[in-house]
Amino acid sequence: MASVDECRQALRDLAARLDRHADVQDRIDLDRTLACRVTDLDTAFHGRITGGRLVELTDGDDPKAKIVLSTTSDDLVALVHGQLDVTKAVAARRVSIKANPFDLMKLRKLL
Repeated sequence: MASVDECRQALRDLAARLDRHADVQDRIDLDRTLACRVTDLDTAFHGRITGGRLVELTDGDDPKAKIVLSTTSDDLVALVHGQLDVTKAVAARRVSIKANPFDLMKLRKLL
């Protein structure tokens, strides 16, 4: 099981990767709050996806988030590091993403 610090670092790594590729992703018209709930650690993180970037990342849940990703710590780390395909993980119910269908289509471009 990955630790809270490893999950936090994985999300920071994701934010950095999105930031490096923001010029391509700037075309993605998405400005939504995001909550990432780590089920096996009973913890959460939240931030905002805007302009192809993940910003304002901090500890804690956002019950009003427009996009909610729920998964285990190991699966979160594997997703971020490209060791777990998000489509297969969702199909296998290892990852749950709650968002409106149009936002899901836009998110696919980021992942």
